[in-house]
Amino acid sequence: MTGVPYRYPAKAAFGRVIPKNRIYEHGPLGKALRERFVAQVDRITWACKLAPETTNLPETQGVQEIQIIELTQRGKDLDTSVLLAIDRAIPKPTLFHLRYRGQVRMAAAYKRPSEADRSKWVIGEHYLGDWYPEKVDRQALPIALDLQGLYEQMFRGVLPQPARPGESIAAHLERVEAIRRHERERAKLDAQLQRERQFNRKVALNAQLRTVNQQIEALTA
Repeated sequence: MTGVPYRYPAKAAFGRVIPKNRIYEHGPLGKALRERFVAQVDRITWACKLAPETTNLPETQGVQEIQIIELTQRGKDLDTSVLLAIDRAIPKPTLFHLRYRGQVRMAAAYKRPSEADRSKWVIGEHYLGDWYPEKVDRQALPIALDLQGLYEQMFRGVLPQPARPGESIAAHLERVEAIRRHERERAKLDAQLQRERQFNRKVALNAQLRTVNQQIEALTA
């Protein structure tokens, strides 16, 4: 199980509803993406702000604040392009609380300032934690020395693979993304194997599948 929701300090509560048109203003959203917002999103709320004054942790160059955005879904499925549009509209590290019919899950993409232009942000792939009952016992915020450390630990909690001892956030992300690539490759090979009728071709596909499985095992060990 990943992404157990956090318990936030009372003074970090913000509770401001964000109109969808405010998100639309921050970039060209095509017709299909706007339709996803209408069909999949009921309400967006700026729930909490983790900052020096609300956490007693100093800011860093990369993380001055961490925004907690609560998104109430109309259905259980949510396209991550919706989360990407919201992330692009908020130039700060962000974690999402997704809500649907008495359940809650965490979601996040790793955000960092661009090395080429510190005013712009690089946004990685979005990861979704598991669904939990709304009244689940929430975990305390991780112990950290500053907001950068807090953000990294909170984000790691959403990732499907735990960090290895001493593993940097960059190395952790690279490993998780490699696992995702190999899993997609494995699914493709499985599908090809189910369709294949030639014996020699089946042997070759099975060999490729064994290699991919070994690579996944090495990355998840």
